[in-house]
Amino acid sequence: MGCDGGTIPKRHELVKGPKKVEKVDKNAELAARWKYCALSQEKLKRPIVACELGRLYNKDAIIEYLLDKSAERPNAEVVAHIRSIKDVKELNLTDNPAWEGERRNIKGDCYEDMHCAVFICPVVGLEMNGKHKFLYLQTCGCVFSERALKEVKTEICHKVLY
Repeated sequence: MGCDGGTIPKRHELVKGPKKVEKVDKNAELAARWKYCALSQEKLKRPIVACELGRLYNKDAIIEYLLDKSAERPNAEVVAHIRSIKDVKELNLTDNPAWEGERRNIKGDCYEDMHCAVFICPVVGLEMNGKHKFLYLQTCGCVFSERALKEVKTEICHKVLY
């Protein structure tokens, strides 16, 4: 130790401070809300339902949750407000023709674009990727972008026309 031409380290160079809290990427979190079930954390697949809070669920996961009467249910706080299947509404979603997710050959080494969405707004064509607000009609379950509903300004669903 010493006589090697090195420097003498100071205390702040040796002592590490507390670890910084890792920040969650807001864009990734918003995109995940549109791609994964809020209850089971699995990819959303039809039939998809939504609660009055706007959370998306796989209908199978909700039914399994409602049938499971055990005290220890996973993610129970996420769906504590759902008491029956009548508390959720099945959604009529429009497929995105540009989405290639399940159709392409996936070997695990490909890039998945988080901003390319599975579903789009049928009126305007906006992708449901978390960047834009979407609403569903309580009468029929059709999903539209907020911008489309502001432009059209009618009470009638344009998809099923009633």
